[in-house]
Amino acid sequence: MKKILFLTGTRADFGKIKSLIAVLDAHQDFEVFVFVTGMHLQKEYGYTLIEIERCHFKNVHTFENHTHETTMDLTLAKTIEGLSSYCKAVQPDMIVVHGDRVETLAGAIVGSLNNILVAHIEGGELSGTVDELIRHSVSKLSHLHFVSNEDAAKRLLQMGEMRSSIYIIGSPDVDIMFSDDLPHLETAKNYYEIPFEAYAVVMFHPVTTEVNEMEQYADDFVKALLDDYHNHVVIYPNNDLGSQYIIEKYKQLKGNPRFRVFPSLRFEYFLTLLKNAQFIIGNSSAGIREAPYYGIPIINIGTRQQNRALNADIVNVNYDKNSIFTALKAIDDHQVHSLFNDFGQGNSADLFLHSLTHAVLWETNHQKQFSDI
Repeated sequence: MKKILFLTGTRADFGKIKSLIAVLDAHQDFEVFVFVTGMHLQKEYGYTLIEIERCHFKNVHTFENHTHETTMDLTLAKTIEGLSSYCKAVQPDMIVVHGDRVETLAGAIVGSLNNILVAHIEGGELSGTVDELIRHSVSKLSHLHFVSNEDAAKRLLQMGEMRSSIYIIGSPDVDIMFSDDLPHLETAKNYYEIPFEAYAVVMFHPVTTEVNEMEQYADDFVKALLDDYHNHVVIYPNNDLGSQYIIEKYKQLKGNPRFRVFPSLRFEYFLTLLKNAQFIIGNSSAGIREAPYYGIPIINIGTRQQNRALNADIVNVNYDKNSIFTALKAIDDHQVHSLFNDFGQGNSADLFLHSLTHAVLWETNHQKQFSDI
């Protein structure tokens, strides 16, 4: 049996890799381990370890990497220390990491420096902000790449990665997005006590490279929402530097009947609520990836998604209150156009499993090569 260790640090990356973990955990040729850290263990952000425990994976290990300093470099160092210790005990054949978080970088460093194969999910994409640096750094530290589309594959080739190390499987969250197992809308509303007939989804995250401006950005954003007339389901930001400014401003929404504010939502319930929303507003990647698949309008604020593959149907606005409020007034009349989204067909888990069952993958050279164009 091959030992596969998955690392997850946020509700978002777990939603992306959940189907991949499940398909291997149920397979006789693999022994799966899940290293849980980051936001999952912070009560302020909903203690989403609960969502992982509900999946009943066989081997789940938790590690608290949060430090009172909350700087990314110290979080990185602490995560490396904890993961390295766990790897010595488990002796995995492969470490699977996702995306562009600091925990992802820790996983790639531990694997590459301990002669363990590192597989990176959704490399080769453009993140924007400091996440861009992390994503591409992880790609260079990884031996295998499971990417969303041909565009991502081409970027990895530009970075000197070997074509034989790149597998196009689509975006794994699409597997869940169109699953027959998603809860009904009324089930989701009742579960979270959401009384609204119609509502929008709000997801606004800090931009670490603009942390000095985040308090003002958050203030303008909340003021625009308060002046608006829509009902809003508000979800806390991730725990990056600057998140406290946003959470503090959200206190102004308390007691207002047009708002329901949550530290986190179960991923499947979130998808159901997103699918049936009037629109999504903020700067989350959910507005770039998931929302276009569901055909709902998107108001994207600021620079966080600046370099992503922005859908032409997205309404992009600046951070100031007037720009945001103007978009909110016009969004009901926005006509959504059906556009092609090249992030897979919902069979990412099957393609992932198929790749890992081939002997040729396990013959991948741990000594990386640079492929000149």
